Amino acid sequence: MPDTTPLPPVRKSISVRASQERAFQVFTSGLDEWWPRSHHIGKAPLKRTIIETKEGGRCYSEHTDGSRCDWGTVLLWEPPNRVVLAWQIRAEWQYEPDLAKSSEVEVRFNEEPGGMTRVDLEHRHLERHGAGGSIMRQAVDAPNGWGGLLDLYAAEIAKPATRRAPGTAVEPVGG
Repeated sequence: MPDTTPLPPVRKSISVRASQERAFQVFTSGLDEWWPRSHHIGKAPLKRTIIETKEGGRCYSEHTDGSRCDWGTVLLWEPPNRVVLAWQIRAEWQYEPDLAKSSEVEVRFNEEPGGMTRVDLEHRHLERHGAGGSIMRQAVDAPNGWGGLLDLYAAEIAKPATRRAPGTAVEPVGG
């Protein structure tokens, strides 16, 4: 019988100088702007990563060979307060279609004084990965796991706000 002993969640937090709405937007629909190209489970190099901005939406990546690779599902979509994603990645870094064998990533966005937003991330239910749960926990808690990813996210937030029209280069807002 597989070991289903609960594993402690991985919790990471960061405060960013942004409104709650902008913090939420950059984390979700802006994910591709800060997500490292090395972090994917596809067979070809990563072209872009997408979170469909709705409950039940897909989390997937597009690759340079034209393929797409699912890696999660949006379980809760509550802008600008929180998003909960099913982490449908096995410890062997392959897609897991069964939600019952997937962990969850909850990200909360809480306004703080002085134009700041605190971003609290919890990666939980890692035991659902079965024998690979401890390996997955170590990976997402490593320096290039959620802590490093939140640093990249914060660096993206710190950039001037931009707007992008389809098929055009990024332009500074107001420019």
